[in-house]
Amino acid sequence: MQRHGDTLRDGASRAVLLDSFGGPEVLTLKDVPEPQAGAGQIRVRVSAAGLNPMDWFMTADPETAARFGLSLPCGFGTDYSGVVDQVGADASGYALGDRVFGTALSRAVADHIVLDANGNIASGIAHRTPDGVDDRTAATLAIAGSTASAALDVLGLGPGDTVLIGGAGGGVGVFAVQLARIAGARVIGTGSPSSAQYLRSLGAEPVAYGEGLAGRVRDLGAGTVTAALDLHGTDTVHVARELEVPDDRICTIAGQVHGIPAASGANAAPGALESIARLVEAGRLRVPIAAAYPVEDIRAAVELQAARHVRGKVVIDL
Repeated sequence: MQRHGDTLRDGASRAVLLDSFGGPEVLTLKDVPEPQAGAGQIRVRVSAAGLNPMDWFMTADPETAARFGLSLPCGFGTDYSGVVDQVGADASGYALGDRVFGTALSRAVADHIVLDANGNIASGIAHRTPDGVDDRTAATLAIAGSTASAALDVLGLGPGDTVLIGGAGGGVGVFAVQLARIAGARVIGTGSPSSAQYLRSLGAEPVAYGEGLAGRVRDLGAGTVTAALDLHGTDTVHVARELEVPDDRICTIAGQVHGIPAASGANAAPGALESIARLVEAGRLRVPIAAAYPVEDIRAAVELQAARHVRGKVVIDL
């Protein structure tokens, strides 16, 4: 799917905005003045925006929003893909028509976004979209892909490793499982009993989460579990310790445990996302799209994603 904005009339633009912090009920699609690229900036006509838990977490209440530097009125969503449709003076490295993907913190669900050409996490980042990657898929890569990559860098997986991944079927898990397999590791992934076949399709050996997890892992005949990644909270950390995994080979992304390293997408190595995009293009890594919603249905999309039972990614079409 490649949509280059040809359905928008001149001067028209829309964005999902919040006039108050809260849940999906505060999200509203509004007409806004079309932003313009200034010096050193590019403008992107957004084709798709991928949802992540951080999107609704950041905007759930004023205190959390302030921690991320957000104030009202506020946009929504961070992952995007689209096409460069304006290039400001001195904005080197981009041309009209370039397909790009990346992040625009809490403002990605909009027809147009403006980014610094030499941007960062705060101002927005644009990466080239490979020809073989469609826009919906590209819109899912930045946050989840960089987070998974950073976490696996902490673990340093390779052939001979067996890694336990908690929350393996979620948005980050999709990437973590496959990247761990590409690195040569055996992957045991936790999920609900109904997700077993899905986890197998990603390359993980499924095991049901919850009480008794350590015993079920042993029952798999897994031998020695050498590393663990907790993508949901801290339960997998404690199970990994029960399985005698060393603390320095356990990593979290959504919880904190004393002595356990944590990772975030901001810590991803340079070039990590470009590498992931090339793996997608080559067919070595796939991103299941659980659902795609038109932007007019943003509230329903966020409700689905926030329920945390989605297998794969939720995408907004613009």
